[in-house]
Amino acid sequence: MTTETQTKPRSQTRTKLWIDLAIFAAFLVTMEPHSSGLAIHEWLSLSMIDAIMVHLLLSWDWIAQITRRFFGRVAGISRLNYLLNWLLFFDGILIMLSGILISEVALPTLGIRLPPGFAWRRLHDLSANFFLLLLGVHTALHWAWIVNAFQRYILGSAGRLVSKEQQKDVTA
Repeated sequence: MTTETQTKPRSQTRTKLWIDLAIFAAFLVTMEPHSSGLAIHEWLSLSMIDAIMVHLLLSWDWIAQITRRFFGRVAGISRLNYLLNWLLFFDGILIMLSGILISEVALPTLGIRLPPGFAWRRLHDLSANFFLLLLGVHTALHWAWIVNAFQRYILGSAGRLVSKEQQKDVTA
């Protein structure tokens, strides 16, 4: 195995960790628009689309593999995770679509005005709350990966920095 093939999965895991942390933080901020303000809620939500697309692209090999083998030999937890991911995906589309249709800041800024839709607002609230529940289950299913990646790429990096600083102090 070459150094390039060894580095790619590590780099990809590190990238995915940072993107996932950014998505999670953005989701927490957007879940309470009264705290952040409606403008931040709408623009941050729209910007999350790109991060979610990158997350999906980084996970594409797994998605394709499980899709091909879904009705064959797949571990039960992988099958559950796959179904949960589809629920998150469709619910996320519902959140985004309903959010765009009730936009009070982003779309008017772009010169687009839609008539008020109270049904869309209710759907937006319900789908966001359902997404929060799904995200909790998704996080629980991936907890071991999260802890491992966090220890390796965040705490490990911090530990290496401290170690380098200590080495400098000793040699100085």
